[in-house]
Amino acid sequence: MKKLLWIGGAVVAVFVILIVIQNMGQSQQLENNTQYDTDDLDSATIDQLDDPNYQNVILPGELEEKLENGEDAIVYFFSPTCRFCVEATPVLMDIADDEDVHIDQYNVLEYESATYGIQSTPTLIAFEDGQEVRRVTGNQEAETFRAFLNGEEPPEAE
Repeated sequence: MKKLLWIGGAVVAVFVILIVIQNMGQSQQLENNTQYDTDDLDSATIDQLDDPNYQNVILPGELEEKLENGEDAIVYFFSPTCRFCVEATPVLMDIADDEDVHIDQYNVLEYESATYGIQSTPTLIAFEDGQEVRRVTGNQEAETFRAFLNGEEPPEAE
């Protein structure tokens, strides 16, 4: 019985150590947080802070101001916990780089998105003069993203 208690105690100690190490790592990542206006972030968001594909984060107030000023914008609504977003983001950001198009990234895990009618992620919305003109939802083929960014009709699905 004593052996079992020792083994159980060792297992618990290992888990505690792993949790402490993970929290220390996330604390270090948060020290470099220049994208978000808070340090109270979900762990999935913290894991993306250094990811080069998530460096165009726009805060709710910044997006609201941009649209109220009648500016054009392409906004990518994503969640760090959405597997479709994780798949789509690198493809989309590579295409945006190729096409020299700036995409603002709005994290729906951290900020309310009901104002924009977001029902699922990923969602990409183009705004012209502060008004929505088109949107595409879901993980799409590269050609669909490219057409969207260029203001063209997406290719027909085969």
